[in-house]
Amino acid sequence: MEGQYVAYTFYRADPAWRRLPVEERAAGKDAFAEVVEDWAARMDSLRTYTVTGVRPDCDFFLWKITRRYEDLGELGAALNGTPLAGWLETPYSYLATTKASEYTKARRPRQITPKGSPYLVVYPFVKVRPWYSLPPEERQRAMDEHMRIGHEFATIHNHTTYSFGIDDQEFMTAFECDEPADFMHLMLTLRESEASRYTERDTPIFVGQHVEIREALDALDGSTARVEL
Repeated sequence: MEGQYVAYTFYRADPAWRRLPVEERAAGKDAFAEVVEDWAARMDSLRTYTVTGVRPDCDFFLWKITRRYEDLGELGAALNGTPLAGWLETPYSYLATTKASEYTKARRPRQITPKGSPYLVVYPFVKVRPWYSLPPEERQRAMDEHMRIGHEFATIHNHTTYSFGIDDQEFMTAFECDEPADFMHLMLTLRESEASRYTERDTPIFVGQHVEIREALDALDGSTARVEL
C-alpha cells in the first residue's frame, strides 16, 4: 500500500476513577503515557488532543497515522494492558485511509503530515447518494468552488481521508487551525456552496487542543489545575 491508515480514537474516563488514591491514579497515567510515547516513534505520527471541559462524552483523543494497519491493533492492545484502561471508555473510534483525490491532478495518495497547529477539528462525513449520480463535470465544478473557498482560509489545513468500505462514514475530515472560531467562519461560508447541498451527515464534531499525552491525562483528574501549597 502506498498510502497511510489514519485513525482517531476517543476516550472518556469513568468519574469513579477520580476517587482512587492519588498515587494509584498517577501510576496508571504514567503507564498509559509511556505506551503512547513509545509508539509515537513507531508511527508516521501519533498526536494527543484534549477535549476536557468541552464535550461531555469524551475527554481526549489520539490522532494516529501509520502505514501498517496492524499498528492500530497492536497499539490498542498495549494501551489495554495499562491500569488506566480499566477506567476508560471509547465512545467514538474512526478509521480511514489515504488515496489520490479525483478532483485534483494528484496521482498518488496524499501523505498526511500534521502541520503542528494548536487545534484539530475532526468529524465523520457522509454525502447523499444523488451526489454520486451527478455527471463528473458537475461534481468537479462543485468541488472546484468548495476548494476555492477553502484556500481563502490560509491558516486552516485540510486532512481529508477516505473510509469507504472500512468504517461507517464515507470520509474523515480533519482540519488543523490556529483558532476554532476561524474554522466556524469557514464552515459558515461553505454552507452556501453547491457541494453542501449533498451533505447527509457531518456530526459529531470534535474540537481538540493539541497537548502532550501526560498533560491530557493530568486534565482527567485536574492535576494540571492544582496549586501546590
